[in-house]
Amino acid sequence: MSLSGMGGGLDEGLDQEPPIWAIFGDLMTGLVGVFVLLLVWSLGFQLELSQTLKRETQLREVAEQRRQALEAALAEPLASGRVTLRDGRIGISGSVLFSLNSAELQPEGRALLHSLRAPLQVYLIDSDQLLMVSGFTDDLPIQQGNLHFSDNWELSAQRALTVTRALIDEGMPPNRVFAAAFGAQQPVAANTDSDSRSQNRRVEMAPVPMVKRAASTEATSAAAL
Repeated sequence: MSLSGMGGGLDEGLDQEPPIWAIFGDLMTGLVGVFVLLLVWSLGFQLELSQTLKRETQLREVAEQRRQALEAALAEPLASGRVTLRDGRIGISGSVLFSLNSAELQPEGRALLHSLRAPLQVYLIDSDQLLMVSGFTDDLPIQQGNLHFSDNWELSAQRALTVTRALIDEGMPPNRVFAAAFGAQQPVAANTDSDSRSQNRRVEMAPVPMVKRAASTEATSAAAL
C-alpha cells in the first residue's frame, strides 16, 4: 500500500469524527432547555405563591370585617357594663337577662340578644363554628319551696336554654347554637357579697369548633340504615 493510499484512509477517518463545535452546540441546546424549564417552573411557582398570598389576604380582611362588626354590636353594651368580653367569651349579666331566681327573659335582655344575633351568626357561619350558650349562678342555694328549680344546676340550665331559644327565635340557625349548664361552678368573682354574686349570675356565649364526622363513619351509618 502506498503512502498516498494510507494518507487517504487517515483523512477519511478524521472526516468521520464529529466536529467539536457540533458537540458544544448540542450541550448548549440542552442547557438552554434546562434553563427554560427552570424559568417556567419558577414563574409558575411565583404565580401560585402570589395567588395564595392574595387569597390569605382576602381571608384576613374578611375575618377583620367580621370582628369589627361583632365589636361594633358589643360596643354599647360593653361600655354600659351589661356585657363583658373575656378570652373571646361574651358574658351577659344575669340581671340584664333575668329577674332573681327566674328563667323568664326580660325585655331588656331580649333586645340585647336581638342586637347580637346577626353579627354572631355571620361570624359563626364564616368561621364554621358553633355558639355555646352557658348558664352560671352564684353559690347561694335555691330557696326551699321554689316550685320551678330544685338547685342551681337546673336554674343555670334553664337560663341557658331560654337564651338559646331566644337566639333561634331571632333567626339563629338551630344547628349553630347549643346550651350548657355550669351551676355555681367556675365563678368569675369570689362569692363574698352581693356585688360579686351578681357578677357570677351570668350567661356566657362562646364560639367553639364544629366537630367534623369522619367520612367513613358517615358511610357506615348510611349503610346501617
